[in-house]
Amino acid sequence: MNAHGGGGAAAAAAAAAIANAIKASGAIVQVESRDFESILARSNKPLVVCAEGGMFTTKYLYLTAYKGLIFHTKTSTPLNFPSDIEIVQAKKIWIPG
Repeated sequence: MNAHGGGGAAAAAAAAAIANAIKASGAIVQVESRDFESILARSNKPLVVCAEGGMFTTKYLYLTAYKGLIFHTKTSTPLNFPSDIEIVQAKKIWIPG
């Protein structure tokens, strides 16, 4: 087999890994920041995972769980949260695409 022969197998393995990640984490729902904040307002003792990312400009990424789903938003400016929200600062958030 030459150096290029395993490309299809590698792509299939990557697709399977993404599918397994989605199955393990459940549904991830992307919402606008105002909707994300609305979900937090309806939550009892919410936990928010935050990270910064972006190639050319900084993006702020946020995740929270609500009623069995994971909600995600991305903003160009950081969100401000009330003091009763528990924050976990992550090095990176990766959303399967």
